[in-house]
Amino acid sequence: MVLLTIAEVISTVILAIGVIFALIQLNQFRSHRKREVALELFHSFQTPEFVKALLIVFHLPDDLSKSELQKIVGDDISIVYALMTTWESLGILVYRGELSLDLVDDFFSGPILISWKKLKRYVSDERKEQDRDTIEEWFQWLAERMMERELDEPPIPAQIAYRDWTPNK
Repeated sequence: MVLLTIAEVISTVILAIGVIFALIQLNQFRSHRKREVALELFHSFQTPEFVKALLIVFHLPDDLSKSELQKIVGDDISIVYALMTTWESLGILVYRGELSLDLVDDFFSGPILISWKKLKRYVSDERKEQDRDTIEEWFQWLAERMMERELDEPPIPAQIAYRDWTPNK
């Protein structure tokens, strides 16, 4: 009887250790996954087309209509649209919890907000023309989340905010 009780205690302890180990492994897996997603995100946006689209958008005047924008960018409208769908995709991933808003904010808050400021009238015109309010909805949603964050806490450039940073040892 005592031997049976000792065996039950040992098996319970082993089971508890197994569960704890599994939880630790799961946590490490999630950390690793987040790091991998961040690296993949960084690399996926390091394309010449993406950079070209950003430069085009950054140099546009604000509040252009769809026809004005198409006239200015000409054949490059496709890469500008690809940029918007990239922001759209990030918005969906943030909303669904696949990417943290903090991570996207650190990588792209400036480009997202500038893009929305420059392209919101284009998006509005496209929605009216297509009679579809869901066009670029997640791009708008993401830009609005970034604007809300900046209302609560104005952005501080990394070189200022983290000037006293030192690497972990």
